[in-house]
Amino acid sequence: MALILNIETATTNCSVSLSNDGETLVLKEDNNSGYSHAEKLHVFIDEVFKQAKVRPKDIHAVAVSKGPGSYTGLRIGVSTAKGLCYALDKPLIAINTLESLAHQVNVNDGFIVPMLDARRMEVYSAIYNSKYQQQREIKAEVLSEDSYSALLGDHKVYFIGNGVEKTKTLIANSNAIFIDNKLPSANEMVILSELKYQKSDTEDVAYFEPYYLKDFVAIKKKN
Repeated sequence: MALILNIETATTNCSVSLSNDGETLVLKEDNNSGYSHAEKLHVFIDEVFKQAKVRPKDIHAVAVSKGPGSYTGLRIGVSTAKGLCYALDKPLIAINTLESLAHQVNVNDGFIVPMLDARRMEVYSAIYNSKYQQQREIKAEVLSEDSYSALLGDHKVYFIGNGVEKTKTLIANSNAIFIDNKLPSANEMVILSELKYQKSDTEDVAYFEPYYLKDFVAIKKKN
């Protein structure tokens, strides 16, 4: 049984949960159109501790969403998690962002495709079966009308994440099910962080870096 602080900042959803034995005790999150992580992340961390009546030193580990996702969001979340681990002398657990997102879909068959928006018609995505077993590696892919056609021919495919909007403009198939308005959340991290803690699957705090998948590209402002 472990008391774990979970931090999710890979998208615009600034999300923090405190979990015990794989169950969410307290969840605080805010998803607005912009990135509020710098202003709200530390406030949410403080609030979940106070609401749960738990002292920071009493937790067993800190879990953070490692990516892929927003370069800035991941950097803020990981630096905060590492700072807490140093200060509290606690282990760091890294959670695959797309795997966590896939756990928002509960189905008996078919496939789950969590996807996060990248630039233009590109998404970060992976494929999981209904038991959350990964069937295809994480990659950055440019979408087309033929995307996932092999899966969609014989199976229901559940698309989830902020990459869904651009995907449903291209794919017209009765087996494609689009789950709108969903982003990675610290709520779904709790099962994964508990399992990793029990297996002592932790990171080197000094050397751990987010999984950006692609190099950061700065976009110049228009004059």
